[in-house]
Amino acid sequence: MKKLLYITILFFFSACSVQKYLPEGERLYKGATIKVTKAPDVKQRNKTLTSLMKTAVSPRPNKFFLGQPWKVWWWYKIGEPKREKGLKAFLRNRLGEPPVLSSRVKVESTAENIQSLMDNNGYFKTTVQGDTNNFSYFTKAVYTAQVKAQYSIKDITWVTDSSAIMKAIQRLRGRSLLRKGNAYNLDNIKAERERLDLRLKTRGYYYFNPDYLMSYVDSTVGDKKVNLYLNIKKDVPKDARTAFRINRITVYPNYSLTSETLDTSAVGATMYEGIYIKDSLKKYKPSLFARSITYDTGSLYNSRSQNASLNRLISLGTFKFVKNRFEKDANGKDSNLLNVYYYLTPAPKKSLQGQVDGFTKDNNFLGSQVSINFLNRNAFRGGEQLTIKGFAGFETSFGDSLKGNNNFRLGGNVGIRLPRYEIPFFDIRENNFYQPNTSISLGYEWYRKNLFYSRNAFTANYEFTWKKDVRTQFRLAPISLAYIRATGVTDSFYKQVAVNPSLLLNIYDEVTLGTTFNFTYTPRPRAKNKLLYSLGIDLSGNVAGLLTKNKGYRQSMIFGAPFAQFVKLDLGTNFTRRLTQKGVEWANRLELGIGIPYANSKLLPFAKQYTIGGASSIRGFSTRSLGPGTYKPSAEDQRFFQIIGGDFRLLANTELRTPFSKLLSGAVFVDAGNIWTKDTIVFGPKSKLTKDWFKEIAVAGGVGLRVDLSFLLLRFDLGIPFRKPYLPDGDRWVFNQIDFASRAWRRENLVFNIAIGLPF
Repeated sequence: MKKLLYITILFFFSACSVQKYLPEGERLYKGATIKVTKAPDVKQRNKTLTSLMKTAVSPRPNKFFLGQPWKVWWWYKIGEPKREKGLKAFLRNRLGEPPVLSSRVKVESTAENIQSLMDNNGYFKTTVQGDTNNFSYFTKAVYTAQVKAQYSIKDITWVTDSSAIMKAIQRLRGRSLLRKGNAYNLDNIKAERERLDLRLKTRGYYYFNPDYLMSYVDSTVGDKKVNLYLNIKKDVPKDARTAFRINRITVYPNYSLTSETLDTSAVGATMYEGIYIKDSLKKYKPSLFARSITYDTGSLYNSRSQNASLNRLISLGTFKFVKNRFEKDANGKDSNLLNVYYYLTPAPKKSLQGQVDGFTKDNNFLGSQVSINFLNRNAFRGGEQLTIKGFAGFETSFGDSLKGNNNFRLGGNVGIRLPRYEIPFFDIRENNFYQPNTSISLGYEWYRKNLFYSRNAFTANYEFTWKKDVRTQFRLAPISLAYIRATGVTDSFYKQVAVNPSLLLNIYDEVTLGTTFNFTYTPRPRAKNKLLYSLGIDLSGNVAGLLTKNKGYRQSMIFGAPFAQFVKLDLGTNFTRRLTQKGVEWANRLELGIGIPYANSKLLPFAKQYTIGGASSIRGFSTRSLGPGTYKPSAEDQRFFQIIGGDFRLLANTELRTPFSKLLSGAVFVDAGNIWTKDTIVFGPKSKLTKDWFKEIAVAGGVGLRVDLSFLLLRFDLGIPFRKPYLPDGDRWVFNQIDFASRAWRRENLVFNIAIGLPF
């Protein structure tokens, strides 16, 4: 048996050999080794020095698995595609990679690059030599470095004068990136020049640039230290030393990219709040540009205000291209005034789009939807975006214990997004980098629960969205209305109600009228450690309760239906840490949800209840098969309840993600959590939240495969329950029952999830 295994492995490696594909005289580059010899006074570890020097090593070698360049093998095996965008090209680029040949390896120039890098980091007098080592059909580069001690900064001196720009620089030195005692680093000096340039450009110095700042390093002071001297070059043009102010702002909102010359004339322009607008077609309200441009004539030039204005104009969605130009005012040789010109190319005003979508939901429903979308990008001449959407869809519960849980949806909505705060009797102006939006929408959806009933949902929302910065977003909906009405209830459903009266909750008419608030903090996209926070608050029924003067002895009504009263609080955090440079990540999520119905409501509305289990939750339990508490949903529960939910939820996930190729990646995960109810009305005492909640946590784990098609990420997760809270206390951990050989165990415990996108 062992001989057969060895023969199989040898056959695999011989089959995957790329030697026969290599051009004559070429070898495959297998990376570089750096050997470090340190001077006695070098404090840094060899690993630190090697990691630094590797950043200057090129080229990057191919990826190897079990000693074989399998991606190169795929590259050769698939062969040259005839078309750039065909299936063959897609597979070649996803599964394979081109070979890195020995002819590309230039050890002498790379050794010089490493030595230059060490000089730039203060390791003066370090020497590096390069050589190659050939074996089989591979080449490996070997670099030997004699590392000397790193120099630090002893003193920093600015050569000053009495000019206005030097005074501005002096005021900016408090946050300098250069500090006494820090290691010498050329990149830090360059970064300081860039920082000063950026800050000066917020103080009127439009024509200044980093190259006008000069630095001199004196390394002769001894004791492995240097002195830094910084100054402005003597030959800097006068305009670069001058703070400029804004003279005239002109907007051309109908600019065509085919224009050979840029119009700078204001003839025929309309002036509005100090801005010249040349819109002979009267397509836009002047207030649109007054709100989007964040500075006034007479103000100092400020690059932040300029960037904010560009971003606000681009984010309108009304213009396809936006560019601006600054020009020194021609009136006077010594003028310190700038004229600003904005050239805006309109996007097509209207568009009609058909769309077919696939989707998955938290409750494990999988489906598709066909929609038609109409968009008007400038509906009322103020950059308002009007959308009209009609849709029809079908969904089914994949992996549900009972088939036939098929749902049908049909509906539409009308919405308008205004690029401003739209509040009656108030005119709020602000100059933030991100323009606020007001959204108003009306919607209707017909939902058919197969064989049982239909639900008609009417919705209305009035919402504000604004961002403090690129990572922080707020959403406030002072009015959020939903009216649910059941129709088409079948006799089959009423027969089930006779057995289980709580099923009537599915067809209760109900109104939700309240206010919602959401806050999200998103980390930088390329951060090594990504920490996301989210907060959601949902208040419903307070105003309706005051208007109807609910006295508590019966449910009050609006629009002919009882209105819901509840408070919901949702807290969430995601933490992702990149473990390796090859893309291995450790992702974590923790969510807490609390919902308290009161006064006119005994339960949270179905749409507001918390669910657990499924493709984006606890993947070892299918939808509607877990909770609340220690309650185990019956087959009838899973079939007749639209959702099996609770008033409280705790959810925790941890997942190790590793890429196999550009196309495929894998994951190992553990999920935990549960839901609970505030009372025992629907699911009895087992569902209620008690002080023993921690004994009722469900735990599951599993493995996953992800297929990244660029435009779509398909996710396949296989989950296994580790802890079943509905079992008797003491028997809930089920590790000892795992038996992959048993067909009955597999049928009951293996949960296969298909979803689109990552779970969190």
